[in-house]
Amino acid sequence: MRPNIVLKFIFIFLLMSSLSLEVSADNLPYSLESMEWEEVEKIIPRDSKFTVIDVESGKSFEVQRRAGSSHADVQPLTKKDTKIMKKIYGGKWSWNRRAILVLVDDQLIAASMHGMPHGGGALDNSFSGHFCIHFKGSTTHGSHKKDPAHQLMILKASQELDEYLLYSDPIQIINALFISMKNKDSTIFNKVIHHTTISKRLTNKVKKIENIKILQVPKLTPDEYSGFIVIEVPIEFELIQKGVRKEVVEGNLVLIKEGAGNQWYIDGESLAELL
Repeated sequence: MRPNIVLKFIFIFLLMSSLSLEVSADNLPYSLESMEWEEVEKIIPRDSKFTVIDVESGKSFEVQRRAGSSHADVQPLTKKDTKIMKKIYGGKWSWNRRAILVLVDDQLIAASMHGMPHGGGALDNSFSGHFCIHFKGSTTHGSHKKDPAHQLMILKASQELDEYLLYSDPIQIINALFISMKNKDSTIFNKVIHHTTISKRLTNKVKKIENIKILQVPKLTPDEYSGFIVIEVPIEFELIQKGVRKEVVEGNLVLIKEGAGNQWYIDGESLAELL
């Protein structure tokens, strides 16, 4: 075996075995792919084992696909892997979606996971059930519809989020905002809030959110926002904050666009007023 090939394998081994080393698509020797679920399902058949890499933290753990037809139902492989996964979620299991990379053999695939044990599980791993991994185009087993939060996290994992937001209409930007708040994703949040309007008051309010859900937002035609640089969009949403009972909030969100060809952004002050 040639020396450079030996070094490559040593690098990969050290990269995947060190819990303190951050792993990302940029420091792995593979091309990042965004693949449809129908293709991925053939690459990770039932009982196959692969590596999950959390995009935000860089932490990685091993899993096994046990079931799932519309997406992958997987379990951490060992108790050690369960411990790493729980650490990724801050020590508390959660339904929050997170952008991940799936490494199987020599393929690196963009994906999304949640962190809540549910259903059946068969491995001796201190994980009471399984969790779900979604890929591009995958759906839930209950509704057989795509999960918008998972699909947005897949765009983040595939490094296609910026392009998606650039061409998004105001309602898509609002949906991305609410997904970011519900799933505690500061990266997406900071990409949809106009940077000049992010305040300590806003960030403190967002930190207190336990759950948030859009109840009603209008469908806008291009005529209602094309050519404008500032618009107001009426919205109604359900909000649960720490120490506060559930409430329904109605008001207007202001969106800003810095000229033609630029992205729409949420005005942070209008959001802070609603929260």
